[in-house]
Amino acid sequence: MLIEIRKKPFNAYAEMQYYLDSLDIVGKYGATANFVGSMRDFNEDKKVTHMTLEHYPGMTEKHLETIAKEAIEKWKLLDVLILHRIGKVNIGEDIVLVATWTAHRKDAFESCRAIMEQLKSGAPFWKKEETNSGAKWVEKNTPGY
Repeated sequence: MLIEIRKKPFNAYAEMQYYLDSLDIVGKYGATANFVGSMRDFNEDKKVTHMTLEHYPGMTEKHLETIAKEAIEKWKLLDVLILHRIGKVNIGEDIVLVATWTAHRKDAFESCRAIMEQLKSGAPFWKKEETNSGAKWVEKNTPGY
């Protein structure tokens, strides 16, 4: 399991492959599911130029670790990878990566989605968007279900 909060940009797909190459699970997993969230240039009909993400150091990582551990138990996951950006995020940059490895696709799909939804709804992150009408804190997340 790897959980990291990063200030610098990352390529989610390269990170996922790099992490997979470090694991000793070849032949043990039959399914991988991943979610990559990227910075878009709009929100609620407003043009967004960039976003600043803040977190509560220590608490955020612990929260993500709890989410991952619960998912590992519930879906018998072989491994979980969660990367999340903080700081200034520019248009097109990856913000979050969630990846799960398990024996079967059902568990992979369900676990990846559940981790992402719990992260979005409960992890202590705060988003401030710079829009064409000024800066504003994002008060609600778009629904995932």
